[in-house]
Amino acid sequence: MSEAKPAGPHGYSADKQALMARLKRVEGQIRGLQRMVDEDTYCIDILTQISAAKSALHAVAIGLLEDHLRHCVVHAASEGDVDAKVKEASAAIARLVKS
Repeated sequence: MSEAKPAGPHGYSADKQALMARLKRVEGQIRGLQRMVDEDTYCIDILTQISAAKSALHAVAIGLLEDHLRHCVVHAASEGDVDAKVKEASAAIARLVKS
């Protein structure tokens, strides 16, 4: 199963409003995709917008990963327990690369 996750402030906490704004823009893109399908928009135009939405989500993921490295991994290293956090980050990177 999964390890316990820290409950305290996360690396993204300082930029939470910006992160939420980006996610809301992605949500808007997804709603736009639904509307495009509903309105029988040309397939290639829909695919183009799907690519844009994926890119936007990817940018959010990279930002979260950077925050995780700066905050969680650095904190774990300062406490001498970096191996688990590096393994966790590596698994997250693998999932991002695979998607």
